[in-house]
Amino acid sequence: MAHHASAQKQQRQSLKKRARNRKNTSLLKTQIKKLRSAMSAGDAAAAKELLPATVGQIDKAVKKGIVHDNAAARYKSRLSKRVNALAAQKAS
Repeated sequence: MAHHASAQKQQRQSLKKRARNRKNTSLLKTQIKKLRSAMSAGDAAAAKELLPATVGQIDKAVKKGIVHDNAAARYKSRLSKRVNALAAQKAS
């Protein structure tokens, strides 16, 4: 437990930041899970529809400092590649 006023304030701030980061991380994970479940179900239309929202959520997480830029680029690339492959597979 913090004893100095400045340490107590830092503890309060870190608790607020932790709650905010957990909320944003949870939203990101949920959105990615929705997209991945649509892809695993083979639903190309739903996956195509969910992709822009997922990419937007990933970009928000980057902006808030929850995900590193390169990790976000990797997520977006891999998800886009899989959605496009699923759409091409359904088309042929």
